[in-house]
Amino acid sequence: MREEDFFRIFKTDIHAMEHAVATAMSGGGDWCDLYFEYSVYNDLMLRDGEVNSGGYHEDFGVGIRVLDGEKTGYAYSESTGKAEMEAAAKAAAAIALRSGRHDVPPFRVPGADTSCTSHAPHRDLYPVGRTWDMTDHSGFLPILQKIDASVRQKDSRVVKVMIRLSDCQSHIMMFNSTGELAFDSRPLCSLTVTAIFSQGGRTENSTASWSMRCGAEMISDELAEQLAAEVTDSIDARFDARRPKGGEMPVVMAAGASGILLHEAMGHAFEADFNRKGQSVFSGRIGEKICSSGISIVDDGTIAGNRGACNYDDEGIAGQKTYMVRDGVLSSYLHDRISAASYGVSPTGNGRRESFRFNPIPRMRATYMENGDAHPEDIIASVRKGIYVDEFSNGQVKIGEGDFTFYVKSGFMIENGRLTAPVKDINVIGNGPEALGRITAVGNDLKID
Repeated sequence: MREEDFFRIFKTDIHAMEHAVATAMSGGGDWCDLYFEYSVYNDLMLRDGEVNSGGYHEDFGVGIRVLDGEKTGYAYSESTGKAEMEAAAKAAAAIALRSGRHDVPPFRVPGADTSCTSHAPHRDLYPVGRTWDMTDHSGFLPILQKIDASVRQKDSRVVKVMIRLSDCQSHIMMFNSTGELAFDSRPLCSLTVTAIFSQGGRTENSTASWSMRCGAEMISDELAEQLAAEVTDSIDARFDARRPKGGEMPVVMAAGASGILLHEAMGHAFEADFNRKGQSVFSGRIGEKICSSGISIVDDGTIAGNRGACNYDDEGIAGQKTYMVRDGVLSSYLHDRISAASYGVSPTGNGRRESFRFNPIPRMRATYMENGDAHPEDIIASVRKGIYVDEFSNGQVKIGEGDFTFYVKSGFMIENGRLTAPVKDINVIGNGPEALGRITAVGNDLKID
């Protein structure tokens, strides 16, 4: 999209935005930003080859934030007319610049006609051939039905197949009191296939998921066949799996989906808002060695097509790659503008919002541990008795303490250095920072799932 297209979408211009910022800052304050969003959501659910439900939703508006020291005022409008933005700017300023709690009543004012100009450079980590908001979604139905048919053809034990296709196209524009202007058009799609199998009076289920920042052209027959194969390939192990005897033992995590433990049990503790409040076990520990040398943990917003990719974060900071841990040493938290200013460092491009109705907070993008130098087979061979985990689900984490519990969705026993019986119905329990400090080997088979 051209930059002038964003002004057309939001029915505003640079002069109206400058006026809103000036209004917000007229009583004081240190900072103001505007966040415009227009998002189109689609959802299609199939059950046993038939459409079970579908949905379409649009969201449109602007959020205005005013900062005064540690105080934040935030207001939003579902209209982007000049008068509406001025009223929202006044409301945000009133919240930020006054002490104590103040309830600001809803407001409704007439709209305004506007024109547009263009200002900001733009890079694209998620180029698309067909945008989701300009695509006829009925064309996806034959492909989804092909997934259903392929799953059933591959395994006669299938008794139910559920398929869900969800997509979103978001157009974002950001402007702030230093004159920075940024634009982004963000696609996001996920396709999930769940099949239920029956054998000898028992049932098991298997799920395969795919998600990317990509265009509608990626929904293809090839993807359909890939997901059908994934959902059926591991089901024999599910039926054969048994619950092993519990106890403390080593855990070897496969590359890819098992990385959710790194994300949930350790990653959130690197987010700067928790550290500013002293709620993270890593608070005040920048520069300390927290795990073995050779371990580096990255949060990366620059992986093209990845769900966590961002041309800009939700504060207009360019996406970047951040090392939280470098060679075993805690080197950085994940920052938005507020936390970066508090720590006297540069923002890391981690400011994220739920929508234009919410303040940004520092959150992860794509978090992973960089390649080590160990071969996966050698890691398994080094374990006398332990658990090998392919995939986790249903995790719970206490961010402050770092304690976690994760249900093993797919895994195997390790006995005398070999993968033996598949396992099920077990939980892996531990403490994230403690587990990080006890890692003894990192594989050379990095996979970002």
